[in-house]
Amino acid sequence: MRGRKKVEEATHHERWLVSYADFMTLLFALFVVLFASSHHDKQMLQRVSVAVKNGFQDMGAFSYGATMQDGPPSKVQGLSDPLSQTKATGSNPATGPAALDVAGLRKSLSAALGKELERQEVEMRMTPEGFVVSLHELGFFNSGEAILMPGAAEKIKRIASVLNHYGLDMRVEGHSDNVPIHNEQFGSNWDLSTARATTVAKLLLDDCGVDPKRVSIAGYAQYHPTASNDTPEGRKANRRVDIVVVSTFLPPQVRAQ
Repeated sequence: MRGRKKVEEATHHERWLVSYADFMTLLFALFVVLFASSHHDKQMLQRVSVAVKNGFQDMGAFSYGATMQDGPPSKVQGLSDPLSQTKATGSNPATGPAALDVAGLRKSLSAALGKELERQEVEMRMTPEGFVVSLHELGFFNSGEAILMPGAAEKIKRIASVLNHYGLDMRVEGHSDNVPIHNEQFGSNWDLSTARATTVAKLLLDDCGVDPKRVSIAGYAQYHPTASNDTPEGRKANRRVDIVVVSTFLPPQVRAQ
């Protein structure tokens, strides 16, 4: 065809830049998502850490007033050292309620139970579950029975008078050794340990004025020993009723004193 002019199309050698730009955009988006996920996980970990710290505070394990931003608590209270204490220094919305003065409680109980402690009828110790007043069978029950020995009720009343002053929640636990029991009253150590715990709890409720809302009962038979059942001394130590103080805070009327 006459006069027709052939136009050659220009060849573009930089078309790969379009694909490369798309790839870089997607890569950037990926890193943004990863960063956002990492940031979210840190927030979750922080919330979990705060929850764990608050949980230990509820058990009286950490001193109060410290926050997660302030760093780790400076002192662990009452878990490893039986004589450690958390001072009752008052309460405000920022720091929370005052913690139980374990040393003060121990001192008051020691004054009320001097002879019983000397005769090893009563033992006091701190555990992760709380402060424990352990009543050994020796001074409170005859072997294989759940009826209090003469004079045992008076000892428990002295303990209750101290605990009532602090207004503490408590769990009464019955324990036994691993020697099987089967008599007219009890078919197993489960029955014996639970019956002994119930006897002590009923005394606390009926004769000592303890608030029923603050008391619970448990029977553990031979499964929570404090000593080896392989020796007579160990079995003797395991036959006990524990009054476990599970409340870690002083009530307002005691903090004001």
